[in-house]
Amino acid sequence: MSETLQVTKEGHIAILQLNRPKVFNSFDKEMGKALIEALDDCAIDENVRAILLTGTGKAFCAGQDLGEVTNPEVHPGFQALLEQRYKPILLRLRNIEKPIVCAVNGVAAGAGANIALACDIVIAKESAKFIQAFSAIGLIPDSAGTYTLPRLIGFQKASALMMLGDKIGAKEAEAMGMIYKAVPDDEFEETANKLVTRLSKMPTKGLALTKRALNASLENTFEEQLDLETLLQVQASETQDYHEGVQAFIEKRKPNFIGK
Repeated sequence: MSETLQVTKEGHIAILQLNRPKVFNSFDKEMGKALIEALDDCAIDENVRAILLTGTGKAFCAGQDLGEVTNPEVHPGFQALLEQRYKPILLRLRNIEKPIVCAVNGVAAGAGANIALACDIVIAKESAKFIQAFSAIGLIPDSAGTYTLPRLIGFQKASALMMLGDKIGAKEAEAMGMIYKAVPDDEFEETANKLVTRLSKMPTKGLALTKRALNASLENTFEEQLDLETLLQVQASETQDYHEGVQAFIEKRKPNFIGK
């Protein structure tokens, strides 16, 4: 277990905390590897039904550790860096069939911002900032930022934020649809815990199929999406949780979903 990532499992929840607070949780090789391994573990652990991704200290994640990329002895080159670290992280975040809440506890910059935006639900402290920091050092946005951000907030706004590198506060991020909700700092931890706990008690298979449909909607035609909805709805209707939900509705009681 790497000290760069704190992993805690409580009930049906896995909490993953980026843990390099002295460098604002910026990614190095060890933390990237630890996050990939933790997500793989969550994917196969049937007891885990929801995941919370957050950071320790004052920042969520400042992106790539520039100390690593400026050291020729350890920098693998940008192609290897993106293909072996960030691409695997982003693919896991989108393809793992369990809901992932990202709780942005402080600044989210560069790859850190785009990793957050790839999660299913993003909340942030009102004091948190989102920064597309790449242009300040002559790079382009990566970690799927050029894919997700225009779809979240529109082409024009995304273009401006990426080129200008403006700092966006959590309230503004919520208002433009970049994140789900900005939360007062003193209510942040409680809100994050309540949200991921709620998701962990919901029909996990149905949420997974919803995530699959949302992923496909980014590329499908209208008719293709209708066909996919039919296919996935049939699968959802065959789950134990669907039958429990219907029975609970008929009996006017709270459903007891088991994630199957």
